[in-house]
Order: sequence, then C-alpha cells, then structure tokens
Amino acid sequence: MSAMRTVVVTGGSRGLGLAMVETLARAGFGVIALARKESAELAALRAAHKDTIHFHAADLSDIAGLAGVAKALRAHGTIWGLVNNAGIGTAGVLSTLPDGKIEELVRLNVTSPITLTKYLVRPMMTQRAGRIVNVSSIVASTGYVGLSAYGATKAALVGFTHSLARELGSLGITVNAVAPGFVATEMTHGLEPAQLEQIARRSALKRMPTAQDVADTVGFLMSDKAANITGTVLTVDAGNTA
Repeated sequence: MSAMRTVVVTGGSRGLGLAMVETLARAGFGVIALARKESAELAALRAAHKDTIHFHAADLSDIAGLAGVAKALRAHGTIWGLVNNAGIGTAGVLSTLPDGKIEELVRLNVTSPITLTKYLVRPMMTQRAGRIVNVSSIVASTGYVGLSAYGATKAALVGFTHSLARELGSLGITVNAVAPGFVATEMTHGLEPAQLEQIARRSALKRMPTAQDVADTVGFLMSDKAANITGTVLTVDAGNTA
C-alpha cells in the first residue's frame, strides 16, 4: 500500500466497530471512527495509534446533518473506504413494537448508511477507486423471532449492496456486505445463556463467531486481495446457516 488509505468506520467506539478500527489500523489504513461519543476503549486505542486512528463525534441518526459530517471528514484527506457498521438491534414482537422504535430502526439502520454513503462515495468516484462494506446480519435471510423489523433493515442493506455495486463498478469501487451471525457483543446481551448455547450447538463449528472474525473479514474486503469481489455478502457465523 503506497499512500495511506483512509477508511471511515461508523459505530467505531465499541463492539464490532472497535474491532474493525483496530484491525484496519494494524493493516496499515488510516481510520476515522464515527460515533456519538468516544469510549474509553477507543481512546486507549487511539493513544496507541496516534498517527492512524482518529475520532469524529457524530449523531448518525440526524440525517440532515450527514452532509456536514461528510464535509468535516474531508479534513483528513480523501476518503478511500467506508464501513457502514453503526446500527441498533432493537428486539420486540412486531405487534407490540412501538411505532417510534420501528421508525428509529429504519432511520439508523437504513436511511443513515445510505445517505452517508451518498456523500462519502463522491470523492471515491472522482478518484475512481474505493471500497464500501455494509454490515448486515444472517437474520436478513434466516429470520428470528422478535427481530422482524431489525431483520427488514438488515435485508435492506443487502439490496442496497447489490445495486450500488452495479452503479459503481465501472468506476473501480467495490461494494460488499458482511453478514455476521450472533456475536458476543452488546447486541446479544439480551439473549439468555441457554439461547446462546443453542445457537452455538446448532452451528457447524459448534461455536459462535467473535467480533475479531467479523473485523478480519472486513479487513479482507478492504485489502488488495479482494479487488475483484463486489456485490456479494460474506457470512461469518461459524456455520450457523450452513
């Protein structure tokens, strides 16, 4: 990698996003972590990678403010890659899920990443190079009780990935999605130990994937080795859907 390439990771302060930030920085990328506020873990990571990891505070649910966020990020130079990782995993049976929660899910998990991509892809189009990775979920294709609205938002990102890959392919920009299985992060804290055991037991590898597994997959898609992979969904679930 000649000049350092800069990648934006949304929701980069904890969980999957934090693992992605560290993995990309170690791979030689400049990384800008976007989140509402900086976590202690991200601050420590930034201290250890002063020249490569940056933090930018942003409320990604404020759709009208995303153009300004994209403009502010230009201070770090040309954006080469974007990982749309930020999202919420609100669970609830649809018939009792408040309307406001449904709207919030769609706003943060669908409207926000599509809109942010709209603004950040423009410099990639000018450079005729770049990478976009959208973080979906196996729930988008398998379904799960209590996650119908969430699953719909993650399925939307898969459809977005396929069509955007077609739109941008002639400009040398790849667009892919990663579909993690149930990973031990804050999003799975609501599941009972028995449920987690069952998930692991029914997986081909008899375990659950880790945040690092997902981060490594994102790292691969950002690497030169993935130059001819676009419009696809990579599942990282220890064989849960095999």
